[in-house]
Amino acid sequence: MATWARHVGTLAVAMATAISGIPSALAEDSIKTLRVYIGTYTGPKSEGIYQLELDLASGKLEAKGVTKGVKNPSFLAIHPNEKFLYSVAEISDFNGKPAGGIAAFSINPQNGELTALNSESSVGAGPCHVVVDRSGKCVLAANYGGGSVCCLPIGEDGKLSAATSFIQHEGSSVDKGRQTSPHGHSINVDRNNKFAVAADLGLDKLLVYKLDAAHGKLAANDPAFTSVSSGSGPRHFAFHPSGKYAYVINEMSLTVTAFNYDEAAGKLTEIQTISTLPDGVMKQGSTAEVQVHPSGKFLYGSNRGHDSIAVYAIDQQTGKLTRVENEPTQGKTPRNFGIDPTGKYLLAANQTTDNIVVFKINAETGALDPTGHSINVPSPVCVKFLPVKK
Repeated sequence: MATWARHVGTLAVAMATAISGIPSALAEDSIKTLRVYIGTYTGPKSEGIYQLELDLASGKLEAKGVTKGVKNPSFLAIHPNEKFLYSVAEISDFNGKPAGGIAAFSINPQNGELTALNSESSVGAGPCHVVVDRSGKCVLAANYGGGSVCCLPIGEDGKLSAATSFIQHEGSSVDKGRQTSPHGHSINVDRNNKFAVAADLGLDKLLVYKLDAAHGKLAANDPAFTSVSSGSGPRHFAFHPSGKYAYVINEMSLTVTAFNYDEAAGKLTEIQTISTLPDGVMKQGSTAEVQVHPSGKFLYGSNRGHDSIAVYAIDQQTGKLTRVENEPTQGKTPRNFGIDPTGKYLLAANQTTDNIVVFKINAETGALDPTGHSINVPSPVCVKFLPVKK
């Protein structure tokens, strides 16, 4: 698998190799620049998917253009071969039917520009999260509005075919304002490409599916789900690179729940739930993104309202979290953030203030230090990286 997502750089190679079997990475100094693709909500300010470049030496960001033509390309995924990019179209009407869309683009290897290939229905309304499986055979998406997940095959040319799997979630939970129906908020594939985990905010469940990537099929696992505390609203999810642990950030309760993960059985067992806010701070707003550092040593989660990134150290023996700090994002509503694959920088995407702020990650503690670099991007929602190979 050639994807840069596995090229963790010299900062993280030693530990990542030891705990997860990740192969030797490109030396950090062999890549000087990363392309950064930003998914947005289109409208009065945003025109589509924005392309930036990140200088790994300084942390400086530079604008490189925008790709138009998709409405609300809020979440993105890059193919393992680095030739294609996929975007949701977070809408509720696709060709006259109550569904959203998934769009495919080719990536120009010389300048990173995107060229539209085709688009297909996500079958359910309001797709808000998309990933490519680790073999590059299919795209998986979660539909927030429709409360469902889907799987679409990828052709050799990068184009998408119609969905070969669609699963409608059923049920509700305790919050009468947010949880009267299912709301699929994310879907993630484990490191063995064997299972996919979908976080459903409306059900307070993490639903686990067996993945047959070669045939584009999803099927309920046994056990079929793990529940979090009622009213939590699970949103985004991240596996630890060792494959032993996993984490979900809960939008409504402003917490992170840690799990032991049984890779053979696809089973999640809760081990801890911890607040994303500092001690003594009253509950405010909601959470959004969660990611594990490439080294596996740290976990990061975003708070909207408190407008901070919560930083935790991960105990490598237990998977449990210890708070390090909450770092202000220097903007409002950090809908998303991205950790560059070398593990050197975190880019916080502040949706309301239309800015992306660059922080340097302390390799010893995981703490975030402002670099002084930021850039304006309208309504940023998603941050994805790709190396500039020269």
